[in-house]
Amino acid sequence: EIVGLIGHNGAGKSTLMKIISGVYRPTGGKTKVHGRIVPMLELGAGFDADLTGRENILLNGAILGYSRAFLLPRVEEIIAFSELAEFIDMPLKTYSSGMLARLAFSIATVVEPDVLIVDEILSVGDERFQRKSRARMLEMMTNSGTTVLFVSHNLAQLRQMCDRVIWLDHGRIRAIGDAQEICNAYEKEAEASV
Repeated sequence: EIVGLIGHNGAGKSTLMKIISGVYRPTGGKTKVHGRIVPMLELGAGFDADLTGRENILLNGAILGYSRAFLLPRVEEIIAFSELAEFIDMPLKTYSSGMLARLAFSIATVVEPDVLIVDEILSVGDERFQRKSRARMLEMMTNSGTTVLFVSHNLAQLRQMCDRVIWLDHGRIRAIGDAQEICNAYEKEAEASV
């Protein structure tokens, strides 16, 4: 299932994703997650700007919990999916934000996690790579049963990709349900407040 999260800036979307990922501890309540989680929370998190793209594959992969023995045979697959072969041996500080997004997504999806957390990262990069990334997420979900938690302000993207959407408002669930219905209600309220 692909579950989208919407809400105004400061509603708690990214905080919730960081709690689920284990980056933050909840101040109250409990979080239970079953299976391997791969979070894609912040562009460039887990990267070293002075290292090359190739070196960052191993660094970022290790941060995500992949062993060197697991990553080494997959480096070329990661490079091929990212479409960064001509830049892969250059320092990351020379990469654009779109290139960073490509590399991060390619590393994170080299395996099929049980839960993939995507926080706004698919809004970066060109339209063609965004389509390619969406197709990869749908393939992961269909073929391996990966659950995707997807934060975005792009309602069209959420309507297209998500089964359900959770609308957060000031750290609380305002609504949860069918992606079309929740996105329509959110959009209607946003238009009314302008």
